[in-house]
Amino acid sequence: MPQIKSSIRSVKTDAELRAKNFAVKSSVKTAVRKTVETAAAGKVEDATTLLAKAASTIDKAASKGILHKNAAARKKSRLAKKVNASAK
Repeated sequence: MPQIKSSIRSVKTDAELRAKNFAVKSSVKTAVRKTVETAAAGKVEDATTLLAKAASTIDKAASKGILHKNAAARKKSRLAKKVNASAK
């Protein structure tokens, strides 16, 4: 543990930010997983609805700076590609 006061505060705030970021990343992963599972099951209408929600979740994470904007775009693109492939 650090001995300097500012370092002690820094460790505390870093832990809080890490917990918040982890929660957002987890919600992104959950949304993506649900969409992929629904698309794989062949439920096209449900998958497209979930795709919109997942894209929204990914966009929110990117706007907060938790995901890089290009990483967010890549995730949305790959997810859309899977949903579109299941529609055929």
